[in-house]
Amino acid sequence: MMTRRVFAGALPLAGLAAAAPAIRSIEVFPVRYPVNGYFKFFTKPERQTAFVKITCEDGTFGWGQSVPLPTWSYETLESVTTALRGYLAPALAGRNPTDIAGAHAVMNKVIAPSFSTGMPIAKAGIDLALHDISGKLAGKSLPELWGRKSLSKIVLSWTVNTKSIAEAESTLADGRRRGYKHFNIKVAPDPKFDVDLARTVRRFAPDCFLWADANGGYDTDTALTVIPKLKDAGVNVLEQPVAANRLSGFAAAKRQGVLPIILDEGVVSIADLEEFHKLGLLDGVAMKPARTAGLYDARLQVEYLERNKLMFLGSGLTDPDVALAAALVLYAAYGLKYPAALNGLQYLAGSFLKAPFQVEDGALRTPTGPGLGVDVDEEKVRKASHD
Repeated sequence: MMTRRVFAGALPLAGLAAAAPAIRSIEVFPVRYPVNGYFKFFTKPERQTAFVKITCEDGTFGWGQSVPLPTWSYETLESVTTALRGYLAPALAGRNPTDIAGAHAVMNKVIAPSFSTGMPIAKAGIDLALHDISGKLAGKSLPELWGRKSLSKIVLSWTVNTKSIAEAESTLADGRRRGYKHFNIKVAPDPKFDVDLARTVRRFAPDCFLWADANGGYDTDTALTVIPKLKDAGVNVLEQPVAANRLSGFAAAKRQGVLPIILDEGVVSIADLEEFHKLGLLDGVAMKPARTAGLYDARLQVEYLERNKLMFLGSGLTDPDVALAAALVLYAAYGLKYPAALNGLQYLAGSFLKAPFQVEDGALRTPTGPGLGVDVDEEKVRKASHD
């Protein structure tokens, strides 16, 4: 009997897998997007990513995108590019592109895990391209391929990451002018400022879903002290209050029971999620396909959250273009109930899509075409690519 876990990651391609053309080539294109405004994880005025194009023997192709952010996690554009070109691409040549579970098994053998999945952001570029091909071969969008009814749009949350309350007020007004109704704030390490910021946002938007993300920036004692104050200030959930390896800190925050405790950086694979849940460390997860090595494991995790009645939030790594499309189709396919903290269009300029995404009244339309549902401007990618 096929287990629930295996089924969740399987693509229902009956009759297609055996006839699928083999992978002929995997190309990698490092590119940069200009960055607009201050965001704590950008130390340069650019956002580095790597496009991945996988082409099959019959000419069918799919696009993926790896979005390293070394100030958030350890992968860099250089390490991602090297891993893709020197390790992952050679190992996948000649394989069936619709065997995504098999592709992950190969990738995890070539670049082995340590505590969790090794180089998941690099592997996500491959995973997205394989999903794109699988949808194109079937002539279906990914939600259709997964047998799920898709939301037509994903409501967004506007990120407030500022150094002063006056700046926060200006940022909030900017978000409202662009049609946003919900807000997420970056907090830690200053608990006094964080509480003032939360109060400012709640006064500005009394009915918003207010999501605070500490990115592991508190120590355990500070987190336990500030959590009730954040709750009183109007925060709805707190993400990643302590560093990913401070498991006792998560357990203490969860036991406190004041705010839902959402994990992010520490949950890379389904095994991590299962273990952390058993240890009583979380109330939910802020999903990111970039963090989970792509959509294959992300689906396993979302379905685990559903089965165990845990919170499923949608987030990203300031994703542009193809990476953003992947997040949208995942969240739409699984009926995301909360505003998504997808801030790529807030902080990045430019696009390599033939039809760039446009925010409409604080939301993004879900792509509906085959595969990931977006068309990459290949000529533009090739011209912008650098090594």
